[in-house]
Amino acid sequence: MLDLAGITLNKNAIPNDPRSPFVTSGVRIGTPSVTTQGMTEPEMPRIAEFIARALRQRNDESALARIKGEVAEMCAAFPAYPNGV
Repeated sequence: MLDLAGITLNKNAIPNDPRSPFVTSGVRIGTPSVTTQGMTEPEMPRIAEFIARALRQRNDESALARIKGEVAEMCAAFPAYPNGV
């Protein structure tokens, strides 16, 4: 569902989860990808806001599309390859 908002997270097992290790019941929200692109602490609350809004509005396709646009706009300000590949 977050993918519809342009947000990608990793599925991960959670510590002390009674389920099998082959069942991923949690997500990992890490910073390596965004910090590699040059984002720092000031951008983290905005990223958290995107995730929270997408979860709250998970059944509203137009809201998810708006969030996806905002995510794309933020990512454009921090290109992965600023000098090209």
